[in-house]
Amino acid sequence: MSKISHLAYIDPEAVIGENCEIGPFCYIDKNVTIGDDNILMNSVTVLYGARIGNGNIFFPGAVISAIPQDLKFRGEETTAEIGNNNKIRENVTINRGTAAKGKTIVGNNNLLMEGVHIAHDVRLCNNTIIGNSSKIAGEVAIDDNAIISACVLIHQFCHVGSYIMLGGGTRTAQDIPPYVTVAREPAQFCGLNLVGLRRNNFSIEQIDAIHDAYRIIYDRGISLEERLSAIRKKFPDNPEVEYIANFVESSKRGIIYDR
Repeated sequence: MSKISHLAYIDPEAVIGENCEIGPFCYIDKNVTIGDDNILMNSVTVLYGARIGNGNIFFPGAVISAIPQDLKFRGEETTAEIGNNNKIRENVTINRGTAAKGKTIVGNNNLLMEGVHIAHDVRLCNNTIIGNSSKIAGEVAIDDNAIISACVLIHQFCHVGSYIMLGGGTRTAQDIPPYVTVAREPAQFCGLNLVGLRRNNFSIEQIDAIHDAYRIIYDRGISLEERLSAIRKKFPDNPEVEYIANFVESSKRGIIYDR
């Protein structure tokens, strides 16, 4: 049985799972589904179109599934979908999607620290950490196991790869390829995220292959097509190198470069 404060408002059309805790002054709108074992501390707002999985914790002041801050939005039916076991800290805002993609997605096991904004149609995968007051613009994609420090600004349509470390206060309007550290002003490639790779049990052989792949990618003496061909030829059937090559090849905004 769920524990719901008598000071919370829950629309009769909302669906609430088992063993949830909903604190005072929470507001839960119609067309909302909340799964099992969720905790909503006081003053959490869950609006139309929210789809929430199991085992999440929402801290005071979080606002989930507000309409997009996009002037093209015309009230279309969209959702904000949150998976399982996320920690959504104080004053986090997660907007629902637009006609562009129809949904904003936050996966599983993520930590969104105080004041983070996740805009419309973002795809945030799993096991990411986003630091205090960072702002993720519309239609950004963030792959698994990314670490984004505090006060970071990511431009709309950017793609952020897995196992990256993005330094505090960084602003980027370009894609951030996997396994790297990016920082400074203007933002630039600062080497591999060696601490993150080692913590996640990447072998010496995997790290060496990633390092060599980036040494070739950042060689501006040859064309990008030649660089991608070179790393695929040097490391055939290597999943990490193929992920890097596919990421760079499909980049719409261009990847962060060294200076």
